[in-house]
Amino acid sequence: MTITRFAPSPTGYIHVGNLRTALFNYMIARKAGGSFILRLDDTDPVRSKQEYIDGIMEDLTWLGLKWDRVEKQSNRLDRYEEAAQTLRDMGRLYECFETPVELDLKRKKQLNMGKPPVYDRSSLKLSEEEKAELRKTRESHWRFRLDWKPIEWTDGILGDRSIDGSTVSDPVLIKGDGQFLYTMASVCDDIDYGITHVVRGADHVTNTATQIQIIQALGGTVPAFAHHSLLTGPQGEALSKRLGVLALRDLRAQGIEPMAVLSHMARLGSTEPIELCSSLDQLIEGFDIATFGAAPTKFDVEDLGPLTAKYVASLSVEDMVDQLTDMGVPADVQPDFWNAVRENTATRAETAKWWDLCANGAAPDVADEDKAFVDTALTMLPEHPWTNETWKAWTGTVKDATGRKGRGLFMPLRKALTGMEHGPDMSKLMPLLQKAGV
Repeated sequence: MTITRFAPSPTGYIHVGNLRTALFNYMIARKAGGSFILRLDDTDPVRSKQEYIDGIMEDLTWLGLKWDRVEKQSNRLDRYEEAAQTLRDMGRLYECFETPVELDLKRKKQLNMGKPPVYDRSSLKLSEEEKAELRKTRESHWRFRLDWKPIEWTDGILGDRSIDGSTVSDPVLIKGDGQFLYTMASVCDDIDYGITHVVRGADHVTNTATQIQIIQALGGTVPAFAHHSLLTGPQGEALSKRLGVLALRDLRAQGIEPMAVLSHMARLGSTEPIELCSSLDQLIEGFDIATFGAAPTKFDVEDLGPLTAKYVASLSVEDMVDQLTDMGVPADVQPDFWNAVRENTATRAETAKWWDLCANGAAPDVADEDKAFVDTALTMLPEHPWTNETWKAWTGTVKDATGRKGRGLFMPLRKALTGMEHGPDMSKLMPLLQKAGV
């Protein structure tokens, strides 16, 4: 059975970068009829907060990404300690005492000598007496001792990968304060939950190499890994500085539609064109991880606007009945109103401005050079009620009387009735204008 997971840390809200990882793992599981786990990496007791857990669940629910179960790492600390002891007994987890300053000095010295900044394993040379003495004055942390041999796997996106274990620092699995770090906790979870596929960002490639050895040391089955490209801004700039304004909750507040976000993210960085899909099922059916590339992928939040407008335009009046009712649109008017404004509505919320125009009218916008023309035209405006034929009949009469045509005819009349240069088809809009022309 295919089992995937999305593993956010509840130390903030989900942003577009997180979503890509969540969506890929979700679609892999659902396409195979498997299971999708929401795993909350909440081992940091200071930064992890319930409000972020609630926010993560709210965002995933908004998108329609339904998880099969929730797991919290904070409930599994005993399991991580058990695994750590197993590694200690095997001689694969060893105690270290360097401070961050000392480690930084070592790295700088190695770089100055033209060597890779790999941990030198000096703590392995300490005697038990030396360790006992060091424990009196400083905290210790624990590193996993890597086998210095090639670590190989076939990546679902990057292809065949090989990283020499001797070129990578032994990873720290437990901090000085006893907190289990991501690598240790994640490996235990992936083993215990039977995770079969892990999709994540390309910045985890080296981390994957170390995790493969830890999984093997603990007797687990190595999942299939795939590393998608990282997102940049539209000009290729680092996206990290902008992620605070690209949280999913902020996009939702702007009226961006879930299917616009999902359709964009499901194809961004692949060889397939980005197209608006009508449902998650349609996205899943066309998803293929092998179509994605490794090169950094440009993301522009502005691209979500046209997709949202297209999605909103595709909605039926039945889809919009709750919003239209809340806006005060009478039930018998809703079909004609929605048919008139749907192609000119960027978001669902923007529909309200069109109903305000229909119900309350708008101040005319008439240029000085058009005042006489508009005054003359208004004398020819038929009485209410207006129909779908009123606009055509009225402009035809005005054209015959004034000789105006084209933009010079239609634009001043639109602006006189709506106060706007652009908007819905006037033939459809005029029957809905309750106060214009009065």
